[in-house]
Amino acid sequence: MDLGLQDKVYVITGATRGLGLAAARELAADGARVVVSGRSEESVAAAVAELGGAGRAHGVVADNADPASAARLVEAAGTAFGRLDGVLISVGGPKAGPVLLAEDETWRGAFESVFLGALRIARAAAAQLGAGGVIGFVLSGSVREPISGLGVSNGLRPGLAMAAKSLADELGPRGIRVVGLLPARIDTDRVRELDALSGDAEAARVRASAAIPLGRYGTAEEFGKVAAFLLSPAASYLTGVMIPVDGGALRGL
Repeated sequence: MDLGLQDKVYVITGATRGLGLAAARELAADGARVVVSGRSEESVAAAVAELGGAGRAHGVVADNADPASAARLVEAAGTAFGRLDGVLISVGGPKAGPVLLAEDETWRGAFESVFLGALRIARAAAAQLGAGGVIGFVLSGSVREPISGLGVSNGLRPGLAMAAKSLADELGPRGIRVVGLLPARIDTDRVRELDALSGDAEAARVRASAAIPLGRYGTAEEFGKVAAFLLSPAASYLTGVMIPVDGGALRGL
């Protein structure tokens, strides 16, 4: 299938590793040009080189929690490639731990990065996108059911998903789509770190895999392919949806 990505331009945040980089890889492989962001010059430069270098990828050092980042990212797409067709907003997961042990500062920091930072980028993108544009959010299976030990994520992700649904209603008349992805146990550094918190990472992986109908963790490439499709013109009639990428782990419809 031709996804229609040739020479489309997308901004992907948190794209120097994990799910963001996986999505950027698949977009670039199908002919899109990408603006990728991360928190360090070194990691951003490495991602740009992997994605094809100047002409195919452009890097921006940015933190989603910084109020100035949203405008800088959107402007970078226009400066580097002359257009913007969509954004994929991905951020690192909040600090692990139960709700009762999460201090106010932990909640404030996570809110700035995971919630408010994401909405700032979405607003900045919406101001520039035309019909056919798309705003994607990388969320979590915690949108639909809580994940043990991730109290802060469980608190913030569902609210962001509802904000995304509201944006889909608001932007639909302009022909702009809004979509969300709900990854679960994808084999990334973040998930491996969470498994390690149990004290026995391998045992934690075995237990988690047993609860997944497909019996294994997903790969970053599998996630990236779903993200690339959702952002592409091939998904032109999908908006307001939250797509699980979880091997069947979520039991609700």
